[in-house]
Amino acid sequence: MKKEMSVNSQPENHIPKKKTFPESSSANLSSEELKQKKLKEIDAEILRLIEVRAHVAADRKMTPRKPLLPPQGKESILRDVRSLCDELIRPKRIAFLGPQFSFTHQAALKYFGEGPSFAPVASISSVFEEVERNQCDFGVVPVENSTDGRVVDALERFTHAEVQICGEIDLPIHHTLMGTCERAEIKTVFSKPQAISQCRHWLAKHLPGVSLEETTSTSAAAQIAKETPNSAAIASILAAKAYGLNVLAPEIEDSRFNVTRFVILGKEDAPKTAHDKTMLMFELPHQAGSLADAMAIFKKNRINLTWIESFPMPKESGKYLFFVDMEGHRTQIKIRRALSALEKKNAKLAILGSYPAWK
Repeated sequence: MKKEMSVNSQPENHIPKKKTFPESSSANLSSEELKQKKLKEIDAEILRLIEVRAHVAADRKMTPRKPLLPPQGKESILRDVRSLCDELIRPKRIAFLGPQFSFTHQAALKYFGEGPSFAPVASISSVFEEVERNQCDFGVVPVENSTDGRVVDALERFTHAEVQICGEIDLPIHHTLMGTCERAEIKTVFSKPQAISQCRHWLAKHLPGVSLEETTSTSAAAQIAKETPNSAAIASILAAKAYGLNVLAPEIEDSRFNVTRFVILGKEDAPKTAHDKTMLMFELPHQAGSLADAMAIFKKNRINLTWIESFPMPKESGKYLFFVDMEGHRTQIKIRRALSALEKKNAKLAILGSYPAWK
């Protein structure tokens, strides 16, 4: 908060003056930079006024050291404001692995806000197709879970995709046990295989002997539990509210660090920012030391790798693709230099996209 927001000698709900910026600071900026600068000023003013409103509603004095809005609350407010403003300019349509109230739906809402229209589809491949055919502006798919590892369907689809990764989002996964009966009355638990796997120790301890039935999604599990006596579902808290189910046990996942990483699919890279990542897919010659040589190239160019995954090449036994996430944008000199060096090692590579790293 700004120093002038201290109110030791001002009325309790005094609204501080808006911070002004010297005109000279904008003299050498392009029109796009000027627009972004102005939008940042407006965003800051929106948050300032909401903070003021919160203090007025709580009958509290404004102090710079005791803001009422938490950082995640500020991010959520600005995300929704930007989303709604973007929709006024050009409505967007977002494809996601459905149905509604799935974890991918939550990730899409968290990333894009409430403004766009959302299109649930039945498979990861269908999300790619919706974007490739221009039926949707963006798509959201999971690529990695901290407990179960890579999402095979997504990596396989990248081997012949005509899209770019233009964003990412990390979503903490909290599984909820829900149903219409009491816990002691449960005979069957429904959920998708991954959710059951991520809760297997809790289930063995608290519901031993209960039948576990796999479904196509956690949302489908919630719907089945709604209609099936003496059953429960493992799904998101959002699904419990949507289907009118009682929460029988919250956060039953075995790992408290259960996080799924989703990527945003589009047709173009995102603009360069101060903190970017680039995802690369490459094939190396099938000979001793080729992977070590590739890793040495990244080390030589001081490129930090945040993720590396080997993946069997479809329909080619014994051959592998490598997926790599690296810090930096594809336009940076050190990234370009590293890619050029890889090509000289006879690596067949494809840049899947550059995008802002999720905070």
